Amino acid sequence: MALYGGIEAGGTKFVCAIAGGPDDLRDEIRFPTTTPDETLAQAIDFFKSHQMDEPLQAIGVACFGPIDPNPASPTFGYVTTTPKPHWAHADVVGRLQAALHAPVGFDTDVNGAALGEHRWGAAQGLDTFVYLTIGTGLGGGAMVNGRLLHGMMHAEMGHMRIPHDLARDPYPGWCSYHGDCWEGLACGPAIEARWQMKGRDLTPDHPAWALEAHYLALGVANIIVTLSPQRIIMGGGVMDQQQIFPMVRKEVQKLLNGYVQKAEIQQQIDDYIVPPGLGNHAGVLGAIALAMDAAGE
Repeated sequence: MALYGGIEAGGTKFVCAIAGGPDDLRDEIRFPTTTPDETLAQAIDFFKSHQMDEPLQAIGVACFGPIDPNPASPTFGYVTTTPKPHWAHADVVGRLQAALHAPVGFDTDVNGAALGEHRWGAAQGLDTFVYLTIGTGLGGGAMVNGRLLHGMMHAEMGHMRIPHDLARDPYPGWCSYHGDCWEGLACGPAIEARWQMKGRDLTPDHPAWALEAHYLALGVANIIVTLSPQRIIMGGGVMDQQQIFPMVRKEVQKLLNGYVQKAEIQQQIDDYIVPPGLGNHAGVLGAIALAMDAAGE
């Protein structure tokens, strides 16, 4: 069986895997995201150790951003204007290709996860859907009419502007560019900064979750009326809280206020706003899917 390498390149950690498919995960390694030189060297060493036994058909990288995903661009494969120290204008694809001599598929972390979910997870059989991750950051990837959404660059759903009631929530926001954009109000670090405690340590009945569900629902409602997705998949560490999905679904229905007259919203919302079918492997298996596409599979 052909083998592929996948990198879920997050701003906090890298997850590298070797797989033949979703049910054939041969090896996996995780390590912190430090500098490009150090982090990419660790990934390259991991893949080289496996190539000694069996060549990899391709490598897929589902990467934090912003990135340049346009193969016709001179900076294709680069991380671009990220605020993460040392990573702005880092050539990820070029370094991997030079070291591993294999095709490299490259897209955003959320587009990669969306592709994995479409192929093997909660978006099978759909052609228009959105994958969101809410964790260290907040981002969204979309497939529209069967194709991952790209345009001028890639979607930056986490930086949409949502209403911010400063009387209810005086926290100014986490985003270094926009302050109180969607990511700035709803990402994991925003929860910690606002409440002085990590989300995982807050009790299920803490008022943080009602506010978080409201912010998440505001963005989700905007996405519903903009892209009309057949399903919205929500992953990331913040969504590991059991109470958050029912709260978000209820708040979305409240915000839409009966405008979208579809059963998916009104009667079947439990099957419309869902967790990833691939669980916490959505990102790295999405990278494997990018690798398969790069190899022409």
